[in-house]
Amino acid sequence: MTIRSLQRTIPSHATSDGAGVHLRRSLGATQMLRHDPFLMLDEFHSDDPQDYLPGFPPHPHRGFEAVTYMIDGRMRHEDSIGNRGDLGPGDVQWMKAARGIVHSEMPQQTQGRMRGFQLWINLPARSKMSPAAYRDIPAAEIPQLALDGGGVARVIRGTLVQAGGSATGPVVDGGAEADGIGGIGGSAANCYWDLQLPPGARFEAAVPQGDNAFLYCYEGDAAVGPGAGEALAPRAAGLLGPGDRVGVQAGAAGARLLFLSGRPIGEPIVQYGPFVMNTRAEIEEAVADFQGGRFVRP
Repeated sequence: MTIRSLQRTIPSHATSDGAGVHLRRSLGATQMLRHDPFLMLDEFHSDDPQDYLPGFPPHPHRGFEAVTYMIDGRMRHEDSIGNRGDLGPGDVQWMKAARGIVHSEMPQQTQGRMRGFQLWINLPARSKMSPAAYRDIPAAEIPQLALDGGGVARVIRGTLVQAGGSATGPVVDGGAEADGIGGIGGSAANCYWDLQLPPGARFEAAVPQGDNAFLYCYEGDAAVGPGAGEALAPRAAGLLGPGDRVGVQAGAAGARLLFLSGRPIGEPIVQYGPFVMNTRAEIEEAVADFQGGRFVRP
């Protein structure tokens, strides 16, 4: 068994998106800062309504999945194929844009804290033009698992095994082209865990050996890897090397981290804003389809 080491750190940088929502972006800050199949990770976190009230008015996507995970606050999703979801604390929205969708995400509060994440996951070429799909996952459907070293994990996708038991997330893969029961077909993501560790706690777990994986520490501090590990900067994506286990040691303040892993796709990426395809010609087709109103079917 090999515990993965910390190979590279991608700090998050302040930026804005949508109609002016303030956020921090690590993966995806430039098109070179990706970790196949993960394209982008945004963290939004503010107590100031002026930082989030503009929201994300209707905008298109094609060629990937967008996953929104709410920690605090409320956000409403509406899209061009008739889906609507109201996300509250702990809820997840897993949207497969695939061949095209227009959606909006707008805050449903005028005061208080808004905090959460949006993750973009690439789709393989065979799935980029498959039907769009959407799943709204309430917090109550996301299992929690007590960790061997103390703390708890919320398991959104994948299976987490500890000595005291295991938990499997509600998002399952229904295959390359079609959704299964509770599934979003074609996803390259294998694990999405939210880890909450008390001060000094040690977390270890088996992870898929061939996956690319990373951690994002959004509260407290932690060290990653075998033994004493290597410090992971707060609010930075820590890309992990090869191995079949992940190991994290929480610092004196405890830690809360996202752990994600996925199968590398290994295909060319051509990105133009909200469109992620394999060739320039496919990007030009995406722009023409959007301008022609062809993003309104499942």
